[in-house]
Amino acid sequence: MKYLSEDTAKQYSPLTLAFLGDSVYEIQVRCALTAEANRPVGSLHSEKIRYVCAAFQARAADFLQDAMNDAELAVYRRGRNAGGTPSKNADPADYRKATGFEAVFGYLYLTGNTERIEMLFGTVWENKECFL
Repeated sequence: MKYLSEDTAKQYSPLTLAFLGDSVYEIQVRCALTAEANRPVGSLHSEKIRYVCAAFQARAADFLQDAMNDAELAVYRRGRNAGGTPSKNADPADYRKATGFEAVFGYLYLTGNTERIEMLFGTVWENKECFL
């Protein structure tokens, strides 16, 4: 993949960044769960949905704000304020924060900043019990 400059990535719609970031974050969760143990797929899926949901991501976003740099915070705010339609099970405030959270992961992926993705995700994963 050809990575984008930070300036170019910042021009992307925050919902587009969140669209990509959702899958980037989910693959991190799936890899972490798979690394923990060889379990049945149904068990892995049940565990995954605990971490890939608006409520969990909203709490993680709140926790990560002090760890985000200025560019990441700007992307987060744009994503949080972008709107979109929450699912029927999601609290609208949680949905907005989760969208901002996902936008950050999408932005970092587009700019090729995989080390930063791993650092932010690692912080979330190490503290995951706090967000459940």
